[in-house]
Amino acid sequence: MITVRGADVRAGARLLLSGVSFHIAPGDRIGLVGRNGAGKTTLMRTLAGELRPAAGDITVTGSLGYLPQDAQAADPATVLTDRILSARGLDRAVRALRAAEDAMARAGGATAQERAMAAYAHAEADFQARGGYAAEAEAARVAAGVGLPARSMGEPLGALSGGQRRRAELARILFAGHGTLLLDEPTNHLDADATAWLRTFLTGHQGGLVLISHDTGLLADTVNRVFHLDAHRTIIDVHNTGWSAYLARRGADERRRTRERANAERKAAALRNQADRMRANVATAVAAKNMARRADRMLAALEPARRTERTARIRLPEPAPCGRTPLGAVSLAKSYGGRSVLGGVDLAVDRGSRLAVLGLNGAGKTTLLKILAGRETPDGGRVVHGHGLRLGYFAQEHETLDPALTVRQNLAAAAPHLSDGEARHVLGAFLFGGDDADKPAGVLSGGERTRLALAGLVHSGANVLLLDEPTNNLDPASRDEVLAAVGSYPGALVMVTHDEGAVEALRPDRVLLLPDGTEDLWDEGYLGLVSSA
Repeated sequence: MITVRGADVRAGARLLLSGVSFHIAPGDRIGLVGRNGAGKTTLMRTLAGELRPAAGDITVTGSLGYLPQDAQAADPATVLTDRILSARGLDRAVRALRAAEDAMARAGGATAQERAMAAYAHAEADFQARGGYAAEAEAARVAAGVGLPARSMGEPLGALSGGQRRRAELARILFAGHGTLLLDEPTNHLDADATAWLRTFLTGHQGGLVLISHDTGLLADTVNRVFHLDAHRTIIDVHNTGWSAYLARRGADERRRTRERANAERKAAALRNQADRMRANVATAVAAKNMARRADRMLAALEPARRTERTARIRLPEPAPCGRTPLGAVSLAKSYGGRSVLGGVDLAVDRGSRLAVLGLNGAGKTTLLKILAGRETPDGGRVVHGHGLRLGYFAQEHETLDPALTVRQNLAAAAPHLSDGEARHVLGAFLFGGDDADKPAGVLSGGERTRLALAGLVHSGANVLLLDEPTNNLDPASRDEVLAAVGSYPGALVMVTHDEGAVEALRPDRVLLLPDGTEDLWDEGYLGLVSSA
């Protein structure tokens, strides 16, 4: 299905992988893992044909479906049902069938009737050849499986939330019936039920699968091979085992390497000490030199030590002084395509308060944060800025970043008061060292974009932070850093998340439930709503 021979993969001038070769056959379900920035997304894009390998070749047989990490749906005027059906050309077939039905109803004479009936027969044959009504029902089942409500199936994509649009792209790819699936963080924006459905779907997939995910539960239940990308080495470690066996083997390999290196270093040190004692004697000088060489060869024969992978030192801004209630909202209302998303939401964010915003996909969580951040205008109501407000906004889709600007230029736009040296110091702490600072933001992985967006907040002095899914796309170590930063931030926080760990780190004192706009004191009973929201 996919054969890779001697491929080099680059991101700009940086060599990510060198001379890699592997084959993905039907039934192979591969977990592609590694730290943020190791090259997972770049390799996935190369397998999908969006990028060309710098050397070697990649051969794909059969159909291939690719879900990017930042999947963007088609024309916002396209109806959701049509978008999903388009994966098999059924949207055109349905339109042709409806047009033929209308033509038959309008046909006046016998000749016109005969032509209309022939056109209808042709349209119906094409519709049935593409799966017909059974395929329409299957599309509805897939859409429901990924958590798209039935009421949204007739709505245009532009009326859906960002999470729903990404679910639409996932549903479209799964419905297409591709032989090979390339899925980059498919559980972003999925609730617990939809993730469980996806797990069952992928386990039953008979073709090839390459999966990037930081959801270890999904990997454990789904993959039967693991490709590990090391951020410091230009190779792939291939493990032809499931996830649990991979973890056990990787841990055993690390312990073995540590023991072997310790033993070799101890023996080499003993040889060198002996050689040092023998060098003073002319009769044993040659033997001493050979002994020292043997010690060097003993160390050279060892497997290279794995370098400790760096972790971003993520911190949030030191908040500037402000009044008692720096941010508020009165009767906020917003509609898309005639459907009300927010209706009469009142809000008061006090200094240092911590608010969790919960609600199903499409309930208006992201819309609320965009309105509070000034990125969208409400249809009704108003946002109230209190004394000394400094607002920081982390957008779920990283809209605050300009993909055409470099990493350094994006930080300069967010924190113009920083000198070039100060900016590079901040970027280095967020793992954008050296040439990485001059990469365009458009080529960054989702995890790297998350780190860059957070870096832009560090020197903002924000005393109210609006965080929309801040842990999406992060590897476990970076996620832990973000959660620690959230837990220690002394300013006010308003957070939207599906991540229970993020809510636990937030330690909210209040909760806002959408779409009703009901505000309540936080209670641990609300924690169960987080992953299902």
